[in-house]
Amino acid sequence: MKQKKISSGNIKKFKSKREFNIGMILFALVFLYMIVTVFLYFTSKKVSIYEVRKGSIVKDNSYTGLILREEVVVPAEKSGYLTYFITDGSKVKKDMNLLTISSKKLTTEATSSEDTSISSGSWNSVLLNVQNFSDNFTSSDFSSVYSMKTEINTELQNVNNQTMTAQLDQILSSGSGGDIQVYSAPQDGIISSHIDGFEKITIDNFKTTSLAKADLNTTEHQSGEKITAKDPAYKLITSEDWSLLVELDKNTYKSLKDTTSIKTKIDKDNETLWADLSLLTKDGKYFACLTYNTSMIRYVDDRYLDVELITEDKSGLKIPKTSVVEKEYYEVPSEYLEQGGNSSSQGVLVQTSSRSGNAAAEFQEVGTCYFSDSKDTCYIDTSLFKEGTVLVKPESQDTMTLGKTKKLKGTYNINKGYTIFKRIEILCESDEYYIINSSTASGLTNYDHIVLDGSSVKENEIIFQ
Repeated sequence: MKQKKISSGNIKKFKSKREFNIGMILFALVFLYMIVTVFLYFTSKKVSIYEVRKGSIVKDNSYTGLILREEVVVPAEKSGYLTYFITDGSKVKKDMNLLTISSKKLTTEATSSEDTSISSGSWNSVLLNVQNFSDNFTSSDFSSVYSMKTEINTELQNVNNQTMTAQLDQILSSGSGGDIQVYSAPQDGIISSHIDGFEKITIDNFKTTSLAKADLNTTEHQSGEKITAKDPAYKLITSEDWSLLVELDKNTYKSLKDTTSIKTKIDKDNETLWADLSLLTKDGKYFACLTYNTSMIRYVDDRYLDVELITEDKSGLKIPKTSVVEKEYYEVPSEYLEQGGNSSSQGVLVQTSSRSGNAAAEFQEVGTCYFSDSKDTCYIDTSLFKEGTVLVKPESQDTMTLGKTKKLKGTYNINKGYTIFKRIEILCESDEYYIINSSTASGLTNYDHIVLDGSSVKENEIIFQ
Protein backbone atom coordinates (compact mmCIF):
# COMPACT_ATOMS: atom_id res chain seq x y z
CA MET A 1 0.00 0.00 0.00
CA LYS A 2 1.10 3.38 -0.73
CA GLN A 3 1.37 5.60 2.27
CA LYS A 4 -0.03 9.03 1.81
CA LYS A 5 2.22 11.69 3.03
CA ILE A 6 0.67 14.38 5.08
CA SER A 7 2.15 17.76 4.69
CA SER A 8 3.03 19.50 7.91
CA GLY A 9 1.70 22.64 6.40
CA ASN A 10 -1.83 21.26 6.57
CA ILE A 11 -1.75 20.64 10.39
CA LYS A 12 -3.51 23.29 12.50
CA LYS A 13 -2.50 23.86 16.11
CA PHE A 14 -5.15 24.65 18.78
CA LYS A 15 -4.49 26.22 22.20
CA SER A 16 -5.52 23.95 25.09
CA LYS A 17 -8.50 25.36 27.07
CA ARG A 18 -7.86 25.81 30.81
CA GLU A 19 -10.66 24.60 33.07
CA PHE A 20 -12.09 26.96 35.79
CA ASN A 21 -10.98 25.76 39.33
CA ILE A 22 -13.28 27.19 42.00
CA GLY A 23 -11.37 25.34 44.74
CA MET A 24 -8.26 27.41 44.17
CA ILE A 25 -10.26 30.60 44.39
CA LEU A 26 -11.89 29.57 47.67
CA PHE A 27 -8.52 28.58 49.09
CA ALA A 28 -7.09 31.96 48.09
CA LEU A 29 -9.97 33.79 49.76
CA VAL A 30 -9.63 31.80 52.97
CA PHE A 31 -5.89 32.34 52.98
CA LEU A 32 -6.37 36.07 52.46
CA TYR A 33 -8.93 36.18 55.29
CA MET A 34 -6.51 34.43 57.62
CA ILE A 35 -3.76 36.89 56.79
CA VAL A 36 -6.06 39.88 57.43
CA THR A 37 -7.34 38.36 60.70
CA VAL A 38 -3.83 37.67 62.00
CA PHE A 39 -2.75 41.17 60.98
CA LEU A 40 -5.70 42.76 62.77
CA TYR A 41 -5.10 40.62 65.87
CA PHE A 42 -1.48 41.68 66.24
CA THR A 43 -2.10 45.33 65.38
CA SER A 44 -5.37 45.84 67.26
CA LYS A 45 -5.60 47.16 70.83
CA LYS A 46 -5.62 44.45 73.47
CA VAL A 47 -8.51 44.80 75.91
CA SER A 48 -8.74 42.87 79.19
CA ILE A 49 -12.14 41.39 79.96
CA TYR A 50 -13.82 40.86 83.33
CA GLU A 51 -16.72 38.47 83.92
CA VAL A 52 -19.35 39.92 86.25
CA ARG A 53 -20.21 37.68 89.20
CA LYS A 54 -22.43 37.95 92.25
CA GLY A 55 -20.53 38.86 95.39
CA SER A 56 -20.59 40.82 98.61
CA ILE A 57 -18.53 43.33 100.56
CA VAL A 58 -18.40 43.29 104.35
CA LYS A 59 -16.93 46.20 106.27
CA ASP A 60 -16.15 45.54 109.90
CA ASN A 61 -14.09 46.87 112.76
CA SER A 62 -12.66 44.69 115.53
CA TYR A 63 -12.85 45.64 119.20
CA THR A 64 -12.43 44.12 122.63
CA GLY A 65 -15.54 44.58 124.72
CA LEU A 66 -16.33 44.38 128.44
CA ILE A 67 -19.31 42.16 129.30
CA LEU A 68 -21.93 43.72 131.58
CA ARG A 69 -24.81 41.61 132.93
CA GLU A 70 -27.09 41.22 135.95
CA GLU A 71 -25.04 39.19 138.46
CA VAL A 72 -25.55 38.44 142.13
CA VAL A 73 -22.57 37.21 144.15
CA VAL A 74 -23.64 34.93 147.01
CA PRO A 75 -21.18 34.63 149.96
CA ALA A 76 -20.71 31.59 152.20
CA GLU A 77 -22.55 31.90 155.49
CA LYS A 78 -20.03 29.78 157.35
CA SER A 79 -16.62 28.17 156.93
CA GLY A 80 -16.30 24.62 155.73
CA TYR A 81 -15.94 22.35 152.73
CA LEU A 82 -17.84 23.19 149.54
CA THR A 83 -19.72 20.57 147.56
CA TYR A 84 -21.44 21.70 144.33
CA PHE A 85 -24.41 19.66 143.19
CA ILE A 86 -25.12 21.77 140.06
CA THR A 87 -22.70 21.96 137.14
CA ASP A 88 -21.12 25.35 136.45
CA GLY A 89 -23.03 27.24 133.75
CA SER A 90 -26.32 25.39 134.37
CA LYS A 91 -29.73 27.04 134.46
CA VAL A 92 -31.35 26.73 137.88
CA LYS A 93 -34.78 27.43 139.29
CA LYS A 94 -35.66 29.29 142.47
CA ASP A 95 -35.26 27.17 145.64
CA MET A 96 -33.27 24.52 143.77
CA ASN A 97 -30.45 23.04 145.89
CA LEU A 98 -27.09 24.26 144.58
CA LEU A 99 -24.37 23.38 147.05
CA THR A 100 -23.56 22.40 150.61
CA ILE A 101 -21.00 23.53 153.18
CA SER A 102 -19.99 20.97 155.77
CA SER A 103 -17.37 20.55 158.45
CA LYS A 104 -15.85 17.62 156.57
CA LYS A 105 -15.51 16.64 152.94
CA LEU A 106 -18.42 14.79 151.40
CA THR A 107 -18.01 11.82 149.12
CA THR A 108 -20.10 12.33 145.97
CA GLU A 109 -18.74 9.46 143.93
CA ALA A 110 -21.34 7.15 142.42
CA THR A 111 -21.95 4.00 144.43
CA SER A 112 -22.65 1.93 141.32
CA SER A 113 -22.19 2.05 137.58
CA GLU A 114 -25.91 2.74 137.20
CA ASP A 115 -25.55 6.07 139.02
CA THR A 116 -23.30 7.47 136.27
CA SER A 117 -25.04 5.96 133.27
CA ILE A 118 -27.07 8.10 130.88
CA SER A 119 -30.71 7.18 130.58
CA SER A 120 -31.96 5.90 127.24
CA GLY A 121 -34.11 9.01 126.82
CA SER A 122 -31.16 11.37 127.35
CA TRP A 123 -28.91 9.29 125.14
CA ASN A 124 -31.52 9.26 122.35
CA SER A 125 -31.83 13.06 122.66
CA VAL A 126 -28.06 13.47 122.22
CA LEU A 127 -28.02 11.13 119.20
CA LEU A 128 -30.95 12.98 117.64
CA ASN A 129 -29.15 16.33 118.01
CA VAL A 130 -26.00 14.93 116.42
CA GLN A 131 -27.97 13.35 113.56
CA ASN A 132 -29.88 16.55 112.82
CA PHE A 133 -26.65 18.52 112.90
CA SER A 134 -24.94 16.09 110.50
CA ASP A 135 -27.85 16.17 108.05
CA ASN A 136 -28.12 19.97 107.92
CA PHE A 137 -24.50 21.05 108.36
CA THR A 138 -22.95 23.38 105.76
CA SER A 139 -19.41 24.70 105.88
CA SER A 140 -20.71 28.24 105.31
CA ASP A 141 -22.50 28.09 108.69
CA PHE A 142 -19.70 26.79 110.89
CA SER A 143 -21.10 28.57 113.95
CA SER A 144 -23.79 25.86 114.09
CA VAL A 145 -21.05 23.60 115.52
CA TYR A 146 -21.04 25.70 118.68
CA SER A 147 -24.83 25.60 118.91
CA MET A 148 -24.74 21.82 118.71
CA LYS A 149 -21.98 21.71 121.33
CA THR A 150 -24.05 23.89 123.69
CA GLU A 151 -27.13 21.68 123.28
CA ILE A 152 -25.19 18.49 124.02
CA ASN A 153 -23.40 20.06 126.99
CA THR A 154 -26.74 21.21 128.37
CA GLU A 155 -28.18 17.70 128.06
CA LEU A 156 -25.17 16.14 129.77
CA GLN A 157 -25.21 18.79 132.50
CA ASN A 158 -28.85 18.01 133.21
CA VAL A 159 -28.00 14.32 133.56
CA ASN A 160 -25.08 15.11 135.84
CA ASN A 161 -27.15 17.51 137.94
CA GLN A 162 -29.86 14.90 138.39
CA THR A 163 -27.28 12.32 139.52
CA MET A 164 -25.63 14.68 142.01
CA THR A 165 -28.98 15.84 143.37
CA ALA A 166 -29.92 12.22 144.00
CA GLN A 167 -26.60 11.73 145.82
CA LEU A 168 -27.25 14.81 147.96
CA ASP A 169 -30.69 13.50 148.90
CA GLN A 170 -29.09 10.19 149.83
CA ILE A 171 -26.45 11.87 152.03
CA LEU A 172 -29.03 14.04 153.78
CA SER A 173 -31.38 11.14 154.41
CA SER A 174 -28.62 8.92 155.80
CA GLY A 175 -27.22 11.64 158.07
CA SER A 176 -23.67 10.75 157.05
CA GLY A 177 -22.74 14.32 156.21
CA GLY A 178 -22.70 15.68 159.75
CA ASP A 179 -23.52 19.38 160.09
CA ILE A 180 -24.39 20.06 156.45
CA GLN A 181 -25.78 23.44 155.41
CA VAL A 182 -27.62 23.36 152.07
CA TYR A 183 -27.78 26.48 149.89
CA SER A 184 -30.59 26.88 147.38
CA ALA A 185 -31.06 29.35 144.52
CA PRO A 186 -32.68 32.64 145.67
CA GLN A 187 -34.17 33.09 142.17
CA ASP A 188 -34.05 31.71 138.65
CA GLY A 189 -30.77 32.16 136.80
CA ILE A 190 -27.49 30.62 135.69
CA ILE A 191 -24.95 29.50 138.28
CA SER A 192 -21.25 30.24 137.89
CA SER A 193 -18.32 29.73 140.24
CA HIS A 194 -16.12 32.28 138.39
CA ILE A 195 -15.86 35.45 140.48
CA ASP A 196 -13.73 38.24 138.95
CA GLY A 197 -14.71 41.34 140.95
CA PHE A 198 -16.44 43.02 137.99
CA GLU A 199 -19.91 41.78 138.90
CA LYS A 200 -21.15 45.16 140.13
CA ILE A 201 -19.97 47.19 137.13
CA THR A 202 -22.82 48.79 135.15
CA ILE A 203 -23.17 51.16 132.24
CA ASP A 204 -23.53 54.01 134.74
CA ASN A 205 -20.53 53.36 137.01
CA PHE A 206 -17.90 51.76 134.74
CA LYS A 207 -14.39 53.18 134.59
CA THR A 208 -12.75 53.77 131.23
CA THR A 209 -9.71 51.81 132.38
CA SER A 210 -11.88 48.72 132.90
CA LEU A 211 -12.12 48.20 129.13
CA ALA A 212 -8.40 47.52 128.82
CA LYS A 213 -8.20 43.74 128.55
CA ALA A 214 -5.98 42.39 131.31
CA ASP A 215 -5.44 39.26 133.37
CA LEU A 216 -8.35 39.07 135.77
CA ASN A 217 -7.94 38.06 139.39
CA THR A 218 -10.60 35.36 139.11
CA THR A 219 -11.69 33.21 142.02
CA GLU A 220 -13.01 29.78 141.09
CA HIS A 221 -14.00 27.28 143.77
CA GLN A 222 -14.16 23.52 143.28
CA SER A 223 -16.04 20.80 145.13
CA GLY A 224 -14.04 19.60 148.15
CA GLU A 225 -12.34 22.97 148.56
CA LYS A 226 -12.40 24.70 151.96
CA ILE A 227 -14.05 28.10 152.06
CA THR A 228 -14.13 30.84 154.70
CA ALA A 229 -17.31 32.51 155.86
CA LYS A 230 -18.29 35.60 153.83
CA ASP A 231 -16.07 34.53 150.91
CA PRO A 232 -17.94 34.39 147.55
CA ALA A 233 -19.37 30.89 147.10
CA TYR A 234 -20.92 31.39 143.66
CA LYS A 235 -22.68 33.96 141.53
CA LEU A 236 -26.07 33.85 139.90
CA ILE A 237 -26.71 35.50 136.53
CA THR A 238 -30.33 36.54 136.71
CA SER A 239 -31.17 37.79 133.21
CA GLU A 240 -30.73 36.67 129.61
CA ASP A 241 -30.06 40.29 128.64
CA TRP A 242 -26.42 41.32 128.57
CA SER A 243 -24.26 44.06 127.11
CA LEU A 244 -20.85 44.48 125.57
CA LEU A 245 -19.13 47.82 126.11
CA VAL A 246 -16.50 48.81 123.52
CA GLU A 247 -14.40 51.93 123.02
CA LEU A 248 -14.64 53.65 119.61
CA ASP A 249 -12.56 56.19 117.79
CA LYS A 250 -14.14 59.56 117.06
CA ASN A 251 -14.82 58.91 113.34
CA THR A 252 -16.56 55.58 113.99
CA TYR A 253 -18.57 57.18 116.77
CA LYS A 254 -19.82 59.86 114.37
CA SER A 255 -20.59 57.35 111.63
CA LEU A 256 -22.80 55.35 114.02
CA LYS A 257 -24.61 58.40 115.40
CA ASP A 258 -27.95 57.54 113.77
CA THR A 259 -27.65 53.75 114.12
CA THR A 260 -29.90 51.96 116.60
CA SER A 261 -29.03 48.34 115.81
CA ILE A 262 -25.98 46.70 114.30
CA LYS A 263 -24.81 43.30 113.11
CA THR A 264 -21.90 41.86 115.11
CA LYS A 265 -19.71 38.79 115.06
CA ILE A 266 -18.27 37.28 118.24
CA ASP A 267 -14.78 36.01 117.42
CA LYS A 268 -14.78 33.34 120.13
CA ASP A 269 -17.21 31.11 118.23
CA ASN A 270 -17.88 33.07 115.00
CA GLU A 271 -21.44 33.64 116.14
CA THR A 272 -23.25 36.42 114.28
CA LEU A 273 -25.69 38.38 116.47
CA TRP A 274 -27.73 41.54 116.05
CA ALA A 275 -27.37 44.02 118.91
CA ASP A 276 -29.21 47.14 119.99
CA LEU A 277 -26.73 50.01 119.79
CA SER A 278 -26.43 53.03 122.06
CA LEU A 279 -23.56 55.52 122.10
CA LEU A 280 -22.09 57.43 125.02
CA THR A 281 -19.08 59.50 126.00
CA LYS A 282 -17.10 59.48 129.24
CA ASP A 283 -13.88 61.21 130.28
CA GLY A 284 -13.45 62.51 126.72
CA LYS A 285 -13.65 59.02 125.21
CA TYR A 286 -16.26 57.44 122.95
CA PHE A 287 -18.08 54.20 123.66
CA ALA A 288 -20.71 51.91 122.17
CA CYS A 289 -22.98 49.73 124.27
CA LEU A 290 -24.10 46.59 122.42
CA THR A 291 -27.14 45.01 124.06
CA TYR A 292 -28.15 41.39 123.38
CA ASN A 293 -31.07 39.29 124.55
CA THR A 294 -29.79 35.87 123.53
CA SER A 295 -26.75 33.55 123.69
CA MET A 296 -25.61 34.86 127.08
CA ILE A 297 -25.05 31.33 128.38
CA ARG A 298 -22.30 30.85 125.76
CA TYR A 299 -20.15 33.46 127.46
CA VAL A 300 -21.08 32.97 131.09
CA ASP A 301 -17.44 32.45 132.14
CA ASP A 302 -16.08 35.34 130.02
CA ARG A 303 -15.59 38.96 131.02
CA TYR A 304 -14.01 40.20 127.79
CA LEU A 305 -14.97 39.29 124.22
CA ASP A 306 -13.43 40.21 120.88
CA VAL A 307 -16.23 41.47 118.64
CA GLU A 308 -16.51 42.77 115.08
CA LEU A 309 -18.95 45.57 114.26
CA ILE A 310 -20.26 44.91 110.75
CA THR A 311 -21.06 48.43 109.57
CA GLU A 312 -21.75 47.42 105.99
CA ASP A 313 -22.77 44.09 104.48
CA LYS A 314 -24.05 44.38 100.91
CA SER A 315 -24.61 41.73 98.26
CA GLY A 316 -25.07 42.22 94.55
CA LEU A 317 -22.90 42.18 91.42
CA LYS A 318 -19.19 42.64 92.07
CA ILE A 319 -17.21 44.69 89.54
CA PRO A 320 -13.72 46.26 89.65
CA LYS A 321 -13.47 50.02 90.13
CA THR A 322 -11.24 50.29 87.07
CA SER A 323 -14.13 49.30 84.81
CA VAL A 324 -16.33 52.23 85.81
CA VAL A 325 -16.69 55.25 83.50
CA GLU A 326 -19.03 58.22 83.30
CA LYS A 327 -21.31 59.26 80.44
CA GLU A 328 -23.39 62.40 79.98
CA TYR A 329 -27.16 62.17 79.58
CA TYR A 330 -29.83 64.81 79.11
CA GLU A 331 -32.15 65.25 82.07
CA VAL A 332 -35.74 65.14 80.82
CA PRO A 333 -38.96 64.99 82.86
CA SER A 334 -40.49 61.54 82.45
CA GLU A 335 -43.79 63.10 81.34
CA TYR A 336 -42.13 64.01 78.01
CA LEU A 337 -41.74 60.32 77.11
CA GLU A 338 -44.37 58.44 75.13
CA GLN A 339 -44.87 55.27 73.12
CA GLY A 340 -44.30 55.63 69.38
CA GLY A 341 -47.60 54.82 67.69
CA ASN A 342 -47.83 51.09 67.10
CA SER A 343 -44.30 50.63 68.37
CA SER A 344 -43.44 49.68 71.94
CA SER A 345 -40.31 51.81 71.80
CA GLN A 346 -40.07 54.89 73.95
CA GLY A 347 -39.43 58.25 72.41
CA VAL A 348 -40.00 61.98 72.53
CA LEU A 349 -41.76 64.53 70.33
CA VAL A 350 -39.20 66.82 68.68
CA GLN A 351 -40.46 70.22 67.58
CA THR A 352 -40.09 70.86 63.84
CA SER A 353 -41.37 73.45 61.35
CA SER A 354 -43.86 72.64 58.59
CA ARG A 355 -43.69 74.13 55.06
CA SER A 356 -46.23 76.70 56.09
CA GLY A 357 -43.99 77.77 58.95
CA ASN A 358 -46.24 76.43 61.68
CA ALA A 359 -44.70 74.45 64.52
CA ALA A 360 -45.03 70.67 64.32
CA ALA A 361 -43.75 67.70 66.29
CA GLU A 362 -42.06 64.54 65.09
CA PHE A 363 -41.67 61.34 67.14
CA GLN A 364 -38.10 60.12 67.65
CA GLU A 365 -36.97 57.03 69.57
CA VAL A 366 -34.57 57.48 72.47
CA GLY A 367 -33.25 53.91 72.67
CA THR A 368 -32.13 52.89 76.16
CA CYS A 369 -32.91 55.53 78.73
CA TYR A 370 -32.55 55.39 82.49
CA PHE A 371 -34.69 56.78 85.29
CA SER A 372 -34.06 58.47 88.61
CA ASP A 373 -34.98 56.73 91.86
CA SER A 374 -38.23 58.70 92.01
CA LYS A 375 -38.99 57.87 88.33
CA ASP A 376 -39.87 61.51 87.64
CA THR A 377 -36.72 62.14 85.57
CA CYS A 378 -35.34 60.15 82.66
CA TYR A 379 -31.84 60.33 81.22
CA ILE A 380 -31.47 60.38 77.43
CA ASP A 381 -28.23 59.78 75.51
CA THR A 382 -26.73 63.14 74.45
CA SER A 383 -25.52 61.65 71.15
CA LEU A 384 -29.15 61.34 69.92
CA PHE A 385 -30.02 65.04 70.02
CA LYS A 386 -28.23 68.31 69.56
CA GLU A 387 -28.10 70.70 72.47
CA GLY A 388 -30.95 73.18 72.15
CA THR A 389 -33.38 70.69 70.63
CA VAL A 390 -36.94 71.55 71.65
CA LEU A 391 -39.17 68.76 72.94
CA VAL A 392 -42.94 68.90 73.03
CA LYS A 393 -44.89 67.43 75.93
CA PRO A 394 -47.43 64.85 74.66
CA GLU A 395 -51.04 66.11 74.54
CA SER A 396 -49.89 69.55 75.59
CA GLN A 397 -48.41 72.76 74.23
CA ASP A 398 -45.64 72.71 76.84
CA THR A 399 -42.07 72.51 75.57
CA MET A 400 -38.58 72.18 76.98
CA THR A 401 -35.12 72.77 75.53
CA LEU A 402 -32.45 70.10 75.91
CA GLY A 403 -29.38 71.42 77.67
CA LYS A 404 -29.20 70.26 81.28
CA THR A 405 -27.10 67.09 81.60
CA LYS A 406 -26.00 64.68 84.28
CA LYS A 407 -23.10 62.23 84.36
CA LEU A 408 -24.12 58.64 85.06
CA LYS A 409 -21.71 55.95 86.19
CA GLY A 410 -21.54 52.76 84.17
CA THR A 411 -19.37 50.15 82.48
CA TYR A 412 -18.84 48.93 78.93
CA ASN A 413 -20.59 45.63 78.23
CA ILE A 414 -19.06 43.61 75.34
CA ASN A 415 -21.40 40.62 75.10
CA LYS A 416 -22.20 41.53 71.47
CA GLY A 417 -18.59 42.09 70.40
CA TYR A 418 -18.61 45.85 70.78
CA THR A 419 -18.78 48.21 73.74
CA ILE A 420 -22.24 49.16 75.05
CA PHE A 421 -22.59 51.54 77.99
CA LYS A 422 -24.56 50.07 80.92
CA ARG A 423 -25.56 52.22 83.85
CA ILE A 424 -24.70 50.98 87.37
CA GLU A 425 -26.08 51.80 90.84
CA ILE A 426 -23.37 51.46 93.49
CA LEU A 427 -24.44 49.94 96.81
CA CYS A 428 -21.06 49.89 98.59
CA GLU A 429 -17.36 49.71 97.86
CA SER A 430 -14.02 48.37 99.01
CA ASP A 431 -10.53 49.45 97.98
CA GLU A 432 -10.75 47.66 94.60
CA TYR A 433 -14.38 46.68 93.98
CA TYR A 434 -17.93 47.99 93.86
CA ILE A 435 -21.05 46.07 94.78
CA ILE A 436 -23.79 47.24 92.38
CA ASN A 437 -27.53 46.71 92.23
CA SER A 438 -28.38 43.59 90.22
CA SER A 439 -31.91 44.88 89.52
CA THR A 440 -31.03 48.06 87.64
CA ALA A 441 -33.22 48.33 84.53
CA SER A 442 -31.16 47.74 81.35
CA GLY A 443 -28.12 47.21 83.57
CA LEU A 444 -25.64 44.39 84.06
CA THR A 445 -26.52 40.79 84.89
CA ASN A 446 -24.57 37.87 86.31
CA TYR A 447 -21.88 36.48 83.94
CA ASP A 448 -21.87 39.56 81.67
CA HIS A 449 -18.52 40.45 80.15
CA ILE A 450 -17.27 44.00 80.67
CA VAL A 451 -14.09 45.91 79.89
CA LEU A 452 -11.69 45.73 82.83
CA ASP A 453 -10.22 49.18 82.13
CA GLY A 454 -13.14 51.33 81.04
CA SER A 455 -10.90 54.30 80.18
CA SER A 456 -9.07 52.29 77.51
CA VAL A 457 -12.02 52.08 75.09
CA LYS A 458 -14.83 54.17 73.64
CA GLU A 459 -18.50 53.40 73.18
CA ASN A 460 -19.47 51.25 70.15
CA GLU A 461 -15.86 50.16 69.71
CA ILE A 462 -15.39 46.64 68.29
CA ILE A 463 -13.53 44.37 70.68
CA PHE A 464 -11.42 41.41 69.52
CA GLN A 465 -11.41 38.74 72.23
